Amino acid sequence: MTTLSHDRYCDEILAQTDALRAVLTGADLTATVPTCPDWTLRELAVHVGGAHRWVGEIVRTRAADDVPEGKVPGILGPTEEAPEALDAWLAEGAAATADALREAGPDTEVWTWAWSRRTAFWARRMTHETVAHRADAALAARAPYTVDADVAADTIEEWLRIVSFAQAGGDPEAAELRGGGRSLLLEATDVPGAEWLIEFGEEGFTWRRAHEKATVAMRGPLTDLMLVFNRRQEPAGERVEVVGDAELLDFWLDRSSFG
Repeated sequence: MTTLSHDRYCDEILAQTDALRAVLTGADLTATVPTCPDWTLRELAVHVGGAHRWVGEIVRTRAADDVPEGKVPGILGPTEEAPEALDAWLAEGAAATADALREAGPDTEVWTWAWSRRTAFWARRMTHETVAHRADAALAARAPYTVDADVAADTIEEWLRIVSFAQAGGDPEAAELRGGGRSLLLEATDVPGAEWLIEFGEEGFTWRRAHEKATVAMRGPLTDLMLVFNRRQEPAGERVEVVGDAELLDFWLDRSSFG
């Protein structure tokens, strides 16, 4: 289920990158990112900007196969160490990728690693890649983090689709997300209708927008639910309530992390 338009995704790539740049401005770029402990803030930023450039190259060239990183201009980051150079590099990469996606439109056929071979996939993926990593940066810099409700909801739904795709593809962790008679409810307390019921069947899991009694329910503001669901925030805390079998929620989070 895609809830945003192609143009909106392109807008969000720019907006989320601008918000990321704002977090990085004045921050200690050598600080470790708690949710990605192998990276510093600078390395996180280069990862995001590199992903933008990689996707931009796929879209611009209408690539039918994966594009090796070595063939993507500028993917390794700016040549200068100055924070200003990193900021400009991030802005330029996001703008170029958004422009390429707008020019291609949502239905141009290109290579992807997933269920859809259309540019619409990349517009959505780069939006939520940036949403999630902006949260990583905000946590590392101890900066505030907010995201629009429709973007947060779509982040949850895209991740559900990715986990479902991984399960169908035989990912060993996602394959364990099964077992009849159990269910997980996500319930936003600040956005009407923002509720998702995940049901574990013998062959796998399914999900739908619904409010029903579940084995475990996680309730809280939509942004906080999204952050927990993407493992950027612990489920136990002042802003999120877990009711029922908390081990089932942990079971989901552990097996939808993909390392």
